[in-house]
Amino acid sequence: MRTYSGHSSARTSNELYRANLAKGQTGLSIAFDLPTQTGYDPDDPRAAGEVGKVGVPVAHLGHLRELFDDIPLGTMNTSMTINATAVWLWGLYLALAEEQGVDFADLQGTTQNDIVKEYLSRGTYIFPPEPSKRLIADMIAYGIGHVPKWNPINVCSYHLQEAGATPAQEIAYALATAIDVLDAVRDSGKVDAPSMSEVVGRISFFVNAGVRFIEEIAKMRTFTAMWDEICRTRYHVDDPSLRRFRYGVQVNSLGLTEQQPENNVQRIVLEMLGVTLSADARARAVQLPAWNEALGLPRPWDQQWSLRIQQVLAYESDLLEYPDIFAGSRVMEALEHEIRVAAQSELDEVLAMGGAFNAIEELKSRLVESQSARFERIESGEQIVVGVNRFVETAPSPLTRGDSLDAIMTVDPRVEQELIEDVAAWRASRDSVAVATALEELRRVALSGDPADNIMIPTLALAKAGGTTGEWAGALRDVFGVYRGPTGVHGGVGDRGASFHELVERSRSLHERRGVPPKLLVAKPGLDGHTNGAEQIAVAARDAGFEVIYQGIRLSPEEIVAAARDEDVDVVGLSILSGSHLALVTRVMSGLREAGVNAHVVVGGIVPDDDAIALKANGVAAVYTPKDYSMATIMADLLDLIESSS
Repeated sequence: MRTYSGHSSARTSNELYRANLAKGQTGLSIAFDLPTQTGYDPDDPRAAGEVGKVGVPVAHLGHLRELFDDIPLGTMNTSMTINATAVWLWGLYLALAEEQGVDFADLQGTTQNDIVKEYLSRGTYIFPPEPSKRLIADMIAYGIGHVPKWNPINVCSYHLQEAGATPAQEIAYALATAIDVLDAVRDSGKVDAPSMSEVVGRISFFVNAGVRFIEEIAKMRTFTAMWDEICRTRYHVDDPSLRRFRYGVQVNSLGLTEQQPENNVQRIVLEMLGVTLSADARARAVQLPAWNEALGLPRPWDQQWSLRIQQVLAYESDLLEYPDIFAGSRVMEALEHEIRVAAQSELDEVLAMGGAFNAIEELKSRLVESQSARFERIESGEQIVVGVNRFVETAPSPLTRGDSLDAIMTVDPRVEQELIEDVAAWRASRDSVAVATALEELRRVALSGDPADNIMIPTLALAKAGGTTGEWAGALRDVFGVYRGPTGVHGGVGDRGASFHELVERSRSLHERRGVPPKLLVAKPGLDGHTNGAEQIAVAARDAGFEVIYQGIRLSPEEIVAAARDEDVDVVGLSILSGSHLALVTRVMSGLREAGVNAHVVVGGIVPDDDAIALKANGVAAVYTPKDYSMATIMADLLDLIESSS
């Protein structure tokens, strides 16, 4: 039983973890901030405004000491949601275990380490696909030989569903990723053939569970059966315990609503049933979001509520007293068959393209298309969302009115400056020669094709020498280069109905009067890689007759200003979900003014009301939050802005 948490600083997060463990939480699930996830130190200009916002910042071994103060690693099961820098964070964790005198063989936990879903949905990748696959393979090989109880990769279909994946796509793309990684380990020469069964047995998964919980049960039963077959036939694993589909879950965040957020409680409960009701396909670990995550960063009380939901199910209900209640169900068997046929077809297509790592662009396009179809179903009313497009009338909620949400967690702006000073002091106090030597060895091993060279060895040495997150990632950027992922935004969803017909006519009229179509720049400043909203705005705008410029994630404010100037756009749409909107939008607005760009600026993200007022006072024309689900309304607003100044 876990809650996914971490914020501000290692010391503050440690206090939160110890409090949650005292309330009955049975493991840790660590959220890292975006600079840590993308390989930047707090004092890097690209980290400005992002430090401590969506997780805990960890720049060096000292931070990990603070994070696990009074939490013995030898008895803790630790899950780390970390991907591009997973090798580094695990190296720090192992270095700390050495300091605590803990035998590596006693360490238990999981590193997420699934870079494919980062390319497809979450966006915290750094390196190109092939070097990234090599890093994962090295971690797995090292783990099998030295940390046998650790799950070195957690193939993560969770974010695929958040990006719009159907059940069949979620299964297929996750299994394709697992196959690609296992084949890489097998072919690396770093694990002997008899050990491959153990390698397969250490692969774990992290899935999503939506509110259609009957379908989710069938999905998980299908996942379990298909994984068992892959393990038997492709990797010749005879031991049934090593073929077990071991998975954890966080239930769906995509469906959490800002409108009537109290409805999120029952959504969370129903989604949890999808991964717990079937004993033969039950999750090994469950973490639940908080009811108010669509509003802001949850408070400890909100996280406690999510933990108590799990405890009531486990300790008060009779769920765990019976074998699988769906065994022999004709309805369930038929649904499983339907999903399996579709998933196998998707999987075969991905494997025919050379595997998941080779098919990133195609898979991204398919997910954007699926997500667009989902948005259209909600906007048309075909897919009902209570409190959003049906049953919108509501009595005042005591949970959200008055000052009841004043205590939603925020990050003290002083944290970033304190971390900048901390890193400077850390660098000044360490043995710089030892760090330089470790970095040189890291670069050598990264360039090496010798099976005897494993990236974990110099990474662990660098961690103990006092290296930093930015130095580790910087050295590998020098060797591997950096990657710009595909946007998946190619075409629209087709006929969106009468409301979009009117929008197209308005766009055509503007084009005829001005000689150019309405132009929209969709941009994601900062390190936030969650692109679902930005992608759907871009697709909808094209369907509405706009010319759209969308260059993907991690643009600096200066790059956005240059694009707005050079493309002569009418509107700049900024998408920021990391909580860094005030700092980043201010920099963009200042840059636009200095460059003489007169474009309207709109902002989308999880933006509290007070912040929206501040943004508008700074010249932002409109602010959109998750409650603004109607693409037609947003597009009409943008055309209103353009027409008002044409």
